[in-house]
Amino acid sequence: MTHPHVPLGTFPTPLEPAPRLAAALGLGPDDLWVKRDDLTGLGGGGNKIRKLEWTLGAALADGADTLVTTGAPQSNHARLTAAAGARLGLAVVLVLRGSPGASHSGNLALDGLFGARLAWAGQVDQAGLDAAAAEVCARLRAGGARPALVPFGGSSVLGARGYLRCGAELREQLPDLRTAVVALGSGGTMAGLVAALGSGAVLGIDVGALADPAAAVVEFAAPLTSEKVSPEGLRIRRDQVGAGYAVLTGPVRDALRLAARTEGLPLDPVYTGRALAGLQAAITDGTVRPGEKTVLLHTGGLPGLFGHPDAVGFAEEGAGVFDR
Repeated sequence: MTHPHVPLGTFPTPLEPAPRLAAALGLGPDDLWVKRDDLTGLGGGGNKIRKLEWTLGAALADGADTLVTTGAPQSNHARLTAAAGARLGLAVVLVLRGSPGASHSGNLALDGLFGARLAWAGQVDQAGLDAAAAEVCARLRAGGARPALVPFGGSSVLGARGYLRCGAELREQLPDLRTAVVALGSGGTMAGLVAALGSGAVLGIDVGALADPAAAVVEFAAPLTSEKVSPEGLRIRRDQVGAGYAVLTGPVRDALRLAARTEGLPLDPVYTGRALAGLQAAITDGTVRPGEKTVLLHTGGLPGLFGHPDAVGFAEEGAGVFDR
């Protein structure tokens, strides 16, 4: 079966060595590499571009003129859906959890710059968010529009094809890769990597976006590979969620500071910060060992740092004062 695809990003993304970060974590200088999927190009970059190339390819093939998707207020997926809509000449409605007025910074500022309209769903769970998006689609159809509902986080079997391709890039760039470490949110990024690299080669660091992220990974990965994918066979750490998805934890603070001060590499407080904190924990308990080639997948998300008051305050406090 042929799946429509629309090019949106710049690929392959670089794979960069991170020797100073590796040494700080307790790895050898040649052990750690960073896959720069924050440099995918469109809309400030990030992993969602790979997924959107497939989900929006299908939307265009179906004749859509409007994109509708869901997320948290600082959703990277929502921001990049808005950017992709602008590039493709499609209207965009973002159905976001919460209510307006709490923040106008970070990803929300870019949502507005790209011309998206926001529909606030209130403090609802994922089912409530999905229901609100279905209602928005119905209203759009009643007004003569042809909306396409893009799945939460861009994650679906179709969207995971973007990370099937990324896995192939990684195998070409680093043939002796042992472990790819990735933030696990809606499941599609890890699913594509599992389908490409195998369950044993991918370590997902749960960020707390879903109650059962393993089930989502299996659902999206299984149709893309002949390997049997099961929840028991996945490598997932759930020790970095802390008090919740949007809450900045101590290990994530340490990870943000460490990446920035060893490699000049900015991470975000929800996804990549947790991924690095999870990698540190895995090295401490021996799950990831020196002498093995390890890749930290940088999934982007930097604008979210500037919409996170605790993270911004912490980052600003890090600036020392030079006494003259």
